Amino acid sequence: QCQLNGLWRNDQDSLMEISVLRDNGDFQGQYLTRVTLSGGCAQISPLRGAQQQPGEEGWPTFAFTVRWDKFSNATTAFVGQCFVDAGGKEMLRTMWLLREAVGSLEDDWKATR
Repeated sequence: QCQLNGLWRNDQDSLMEISVLRDNGDFQGQYLTRVTLSGGCAQISPLRGAQQQPGEEGWPTFAFTVRWDKFSNATTAFVGQCFVDAGGKEMLRTMWLLREAVGSLEDDWKATR
């Protein structure tokens, strides 16, 4: 069974810690990007999300947002699923969208990555 709570590291060495996982699937934690770490000004950004209650296989889907308010005017939304590989290692597979604030409707086209 896959558990979301704990410390996670991605392929880019960003760190995510899910410290509170409630019975209803809501969770919160913090995210620290590699960009922030390499820039010498490590800032922790809050995250909040929810997981679908795991079924019999115990591989829940989830979604969370990270607000980068201490060093960027952007928000990122992640969606994914937790898996356990053949060796017993838990891993998260996610997709994300980052939205930056822009100054005008004409610049909207370049605000989402």
